[in-house]
Amino acid sequence: MKMLIKEFAELTGVTVRTLHYYDKTGLLKPSFTDKNNGYRYYDEKSLERMQEILFYRELDFPLKEICDILSSPDYDKYTAVRHQKHLLTLKKQRLEKIISALETIEQKGEINMKDTFDNTQYENAVSDFKEEAESRWGNTSAYKEFQSKNIKTDVYADFDGIFGEFSVCMKNGLKSSDSDVQALVQKLKDFITANFYTCTNDILAGLGQMYVCDERFKANIDKHAAGTAEFVSDSIKTFCQK
Repeated sequence: MKMLIKEFAELTGVTVRTLHYYDKTGLLKPSFTDKNNGYRYYDEKSLERMQEILFYRELDFPLKEICDILSSPDYDKYTAVRHQKHLLTLKKQRLEKIISALETIEQKGEINMKDTFDNTQYENAVSDFKEEAESRWGNTSAYKEFQSKNIKTDVYADFDGIFGEFSVCMKNGLKSSDSDVQALVQKLKDFITANFYTCTNDILAGLGQMYVCDERFKANIDKHAAGTAEFVSDSIKTFCQK
């Protein structure tokens, strides 16, 4: 599927002007821009990301926070969907209470304000969700450095590609201590430093543990091949023990 910006705007219900702004800020880049005529094209991945953006907009998240969430190295779409469903369910329940109160006024002329506009549960849930990414690092300099960067979408594809290289090494029978694998760990470390935050050996060691202990990371890495996350973790451990 390849759509011009006007077609994509009509399909998603946003304006062309909005898509231009999303492109400028890095929130949603076109899949391809024709250098000859400047036409922007969008594809299935663009549609998937727009869907995620629209869900967060429905939850009243500021665009900057949406960009931060979708750009987080530990962002997991399926976990986010569960969070979004929970939050939208809470929002729906609140709206149903308000509608019910209006129906009571309409039918009986009675006004029942008790708990009708109480939004505490929803607001607390949204607050917890917004803090999830930050809670992994707290107020570390790495987190602040990551927050300050405007990371482009294609960086994550390149990042994922490194884990693909690890899986190839594993399939070819290399050991985690082999020089080619250790060079790949250095490549991973350098990539994180260049694109996300300064990756010290201590941070790298922590990431190595997280890649196998956090089921979201493990599943995302193991999509290349079963056992890749464990192989990456062991390779990082060897690298950091030098």
